[in-house]
Amino acid sequence: MQCDVAIVGGGPAGLALAASLSGTGLKVVVVERQPEALLAEAPFDGREIALTHASQALLRELGAWEHLPPESIAPLREARVLNGGSAYALRFDTRGRPEAELGRLVSNRCIRRALYRVATASPDVRLLAGTGVDEAHTDVDGARLRLASGETLEARLLVAADSRFSGLRKALGIGAEVRDFGKRMMVCRLRHAAPHHGVATEWFDYGQTIAMLPLNGNMSSAVITLEPEAMAALEAMPEAEVGPEIARRYRQRLGAMELVSTRHVYPLVSVYAERFATTRAVLLGDAAVGMHPVTAHGFNFGLRGQAVLAREIRAALARGADFAAPAVLRRYAHAHRQATRALYLATNATALIYAEATLPARVLRNVALRLGNHLRPVQQRIVGHLMETQGA
Repeated sequence: MQCDVAIVGGGPAGLALAASLSGTGLKVVVVERQPEALLAEAPFDGREIALTHASQALLRELGAWEHLPPESIAPLREARVLNGGSAYALRFDTRGRPEAELGRLVSNRCIRRALYRVATASPDVRLLAGTGVDEAHTDVDGARLRLASGETLEARLLVAADSRFSGLRKALGIGAEVRDFGKRMMVCRLRHAAPHHGVATEWFDYGQTIAMLPLNGNMSSAVITLEPEAMAALEAMPEAEVGPEIARRYRQRLGAMELVSTRHVYPLVSVYAERFATTRAVLLGDAAVGMHPVTAHGFNFGLRGQAVLAREIRAALARGADFAAPAVLRRYAHAHRQATRALYLATNATALIYAEATLPARVLRNVALRLGNHLRPVQQRIVGHLMETQGA
């Protein structure tokens, strides 16, 4: 089987790229291990995506936004960072800006379903679901894949979008910085007694980190980070006890809580590939940059990255040039590194500092929060980056 672009990974980044390349005349094949039914009707995985303004615009351009159920979209009006036992909060909001919201929260499940509909509606896109890649090889002429189904797929460009634990990245001989934070993260939905007013809270306590992301109504998505032993106990807890336990851990800030979804636990690992491009192949999404969730930018980076890659491919086609030439792929790699590297490093540094409970770390944590509120230009710069708006 032959195609122009082979995308391995049918997650949001891979499907978005397939949709972005629609109409270019390129034949695109998406290879995904999961069966097609799990792409068409993606199940709840606990993850709520904080979409920046730029990401919302990209989803509209792709035609995916119209497939999102209105009730699945919740406004994010303010973000607060809390430290330890202090009531003092570092606040990020839209004061002095024309926008009324920092962003919007949408379930990952809904985004995946929307992108599946858009990508598979294109006559240029073929989905090979229920199979993976056993072997991959690239050279100056293109890429050759041997699929688990026994088929062989040849492409002029190979795109690895198969998660932060990408097997294809390894097969291409590309190393990665991997930081295992040694903790586990649970995500679930909770109904609570007190209103959240559209405010997201990240509380760096000692021994736990709890984020509450505001959904519609008196409901939030809880993101709880614990040591593995403590997380195992929370996982094993009966459903009826989970809400009260999280409310206790959260010091009743939102009143009584009730678990209203399944619980999902993930390892806390960040990844940054040494290279984003090699001969006739590129890395995309989490295969390129797998972020710590503290800044909620992982999905946004993946969406931005595919847009940059699609733009470079379209520009090459318009010039009548080879769309997978080394210079084209280098431009994508350079632009994506420029957009992601600084925030990746800053995010990891923040996560490490706020995970420490030593006295010097506690002092540094408190000072950082108070300086953040008083250095308004710096704060506004951070808000601009979080929102991904003009002037950021």
